[in-house]
Amino acid sequence: MFERAGRLVYRGRWTLLVLSLAAALLVAPLGMELFGRMADGGFEDPRADSTTAARWSDDWYGEHAPDVVVLYHHPSVKARDPRYRKAVHDALRALPAEHVGALATYWTTGSKLMVSKDGRSTYALVTLKGDKQAGYAAVEDRLRRATNLQVSIGGPVPLLKELNDQTAADLARAEAISMPVLLVLLVVVFGSLVAAGLPLLVGAFAVLGALVLLRLLTEVTEVSVFSLNVVTMLGLGLAVDYSLFVLKAFREEIAGGATSEQAVVRTMATAGRTVAFSGLTVATALLGLLVFPQMFLRSIGLGAAAVVLVAMGAALVVLPAALGVLGRRVNALRLTPDLGYGGHGGGQGGGQGGGMWHAVASSVMRRPLLYLVAVAAVLVVLAAPFLHVTFGNVDHRVLPAGSESRRVAEIVDRDFGRNSMAAVDVHVLVERSFTEAPARPGPLGQGHAAISAVTPVTPDDAGPLAARLRRLPHVTGVDVAGLSQENGAVRLAVRYDVDPMSAEAQRLVTAIRTLSPPGSPPEPNVRRVVVGGPTAAQMDLMDSLTARLLWMALVVGSVTAVLLFAAFGSVVLPVKALLMNVLSIGASLGVIVWAFQDGHLASVLNFTSTGTVEATVTVLILAVVFGLSMDYELFLLSRVRAEWLRTGDNTAAVAAGLRQTGGVITSAALLLLVVIGAFSTAGITIVKLLGVGLFVAIVVDATLVRALLVPATMRLMGGANWWLPRPLRGLHRRVELHEPAAAPETPALREHPRTGGRDRPRAEGGPRWERIGRERDRVVRATPDGTGWTWVEVDR
Repeated sequence: MFERAGRLVYRGRWTLLVLSLAAALLVAPLGMELFGRMADGGFEDPRADSTTAARWSDDWYGEHAPDVVVLYHHPSVKARDPRYRKAVHDALRALPAEHVGALATYWTTGSKLMVSKDGRSTYALVTLKGDKQAGYAAVEDRLRRATNLQVSIGGPVPLLKELNDQTAADLARAEAISMPVLLVLLVVVFGSLVAAGLPLLVGAFAVLGALVLLRLLTEVTEVSVFSLNVVTMLGLGLAVDYSLFVLKAFREEIAGGATSEQAVVRTMATAGRTVAFSGLTVATALLGLLVFPQMFLRSIGLGAAAVVLVAMGAALVVLPAALGVLGRRVNALRLTPDLGYGGHGGGQGGGQGGGMWHAVASSVMRRPLLYLVAVAAVLVVLAAPFLHVTFGNVDHRVLPAGSESRRVAEIVDRDFGRNSMAAVDVHVLVERSFTEAPARPGPLGQGHAAISAVTPVTPDDAGPLAARLRRLPHVTGVDVAGLSQENGAVRLAVRYDVDPMSAEAQRLVTAIRTLSPPGSPPEPNVRRVVVGGPTAAQMDLMDSLTARLLWMALVVGSVTAVLLFAAFGSVVLPVKALLMNVLSIGASLGVIVWAFQDGHLASVLNFTSTGTVEATVTVLILAVVFGLSMDYELFLLSRVRAEWLRTGDNTAAVAAGLRQTGGVITSAALLLLVVIGAFSTAGITIVKLLGVGLFVAIVVDATLVRALLVPATMRLMGGANWWLPRPLRGLHRRVELHEPAAAPETPALREHPRTGGRDRPRAEGGPRWERIGRERDRVVRATPDGTGWTWVEVDR
């Protein structure tokens, strides 16, 4: 299949390049429309009680959540001064009515919580109409025109605007940092400016594809504002990675004397096949995020999986077409000697001779148990901090400390009533009765009376429950925040004196929910109690993630195991690969807890430690790290499998596979680290957290796991690595998609292979197959040292 695809790509190379360039130019304007169309939030479970409570707060009480918080301050005048009131109200009256739906101030509500403890600061709540971002842009300047008062603006809509602006700035900075560094490293790796530029070309296609795909997703679903950096980082990094493997294989074929067409076909049959499997595996891991209901995870899962496939497609279509056009000119504009990826067979990347990776392979093969124990111990130490992880939520602290929206939120929390905007939201649905007996209905159209009125809802209906709530630990007050006559509900705001994400706050929410267990109302006239607010939302989020995490693991693990079975014809290797990935993930999560929750890298990376780790980002890291770890596993095992088929010697195959792929995997990892490191300079803490997690995972995976732990375990397991039960052999023959074994360097045999002391007929034109049994074949192969030929029995 891949050989045929290679021929088609070569024959249509000019057409493919022209169409690809035309498509890129055509869709580029669409991708630029993404900015401003993304949404914040998306961390809640739509079916959770806390989400229901938030929806009711908007729909039932005529008091939509405020879009803008305008903070006013005067150094000496207090809010009760009439001049203060006049300055604020004059500024608010000047706002255009077509963009403003509602206003609330200390003077219109009488709420003492809207005045600071020193009396010199207050805030106004503004609800916008229609398009929130457009409305905010129209009123922002006028909001700041309060005479003699210092004005700062925060709230959900300004926060989203700052996130959008920060995301765009972070993306531009990451590309400005990574592209020049990638070019220099690629020149060092390949020695040729032309060869070095090709992976960047594929990377540009992937970045554009990321923007366009996310823009298209906004037409059918909400897309998280955090998804842009994540999806672009993966697209660029994997595009460069995949291009490196394809380009290396093509240059080796060219150096071996192949024509351009032969080189493209052979490259697609080997590296192209492995890249395709890698892309499918990474995309599968990311699609596992769709089992979660949170918009944040679903939008990133869809976008990231799609951009991985775009990067894979560009590496398998655009790059081979360009290579077919360039041919031997791929090595033009040579600036430096390459690192062995020029296709000369030696160097770090391959060959049978010396070099660092030969020494590493030899050492691991001699002392596999020592390496297994040592590396496992290091990984356990790295993972240990995850044992004391504390999960939290996303708030204003994801922005840099200098952000205006963040400053407003911190001032309101510090200088006003504690948690004045983070109360526990309790909705009490009360029982009501008819005010008079309904009329007895007569025949159709006769004697019908209007529906009888029901008793009105009053604050007293929730009085007994409010009294019980006031007696709970850490509760400082319970206020009636709204009445809904239509829905028969009373809304209570329960205020407390601890951090919303603390264990004490969670116990308070649990106690409130315990007062009204399902099917057992807490009071005779109460039908149902629904609890919301930030603390309840965090608890519901953790319950949702925990309930679905196992399903994600089962789906992703099963699909990945099937792909590995098809690729390598073993039931042992898929299980081993999954276990190796667990170790990489554990080390990554442990370092994240140490760096972000414990705050050890706060000053280095310039972020504020919240004492928690965001739960949904942790799930995202699980999916991405799993996919990237499997990426390098596939490249290593593909070469080991090819050597195993060629020699039938497990130890020699593992050593040769490590020797031949060690250099290129290290270079690919280094290039991906440059991309991830550049994106880790983002001002948004979530992106920093994801970047650090991926950075650690790739370093651990490319060094400790793939270079040492995997070869050591394969050496110890011996032939058991390739165990395939007889009933599955027929199935594997039908789905087998492994990289072809290395072809002999000489097209015809120069000696008579000998088996059992007897000469076999000369096999002209390459290996000759001889049937020796129902499940085995005998094939002529080169000897491990490459000096002669022998017969090898292999499974069919």
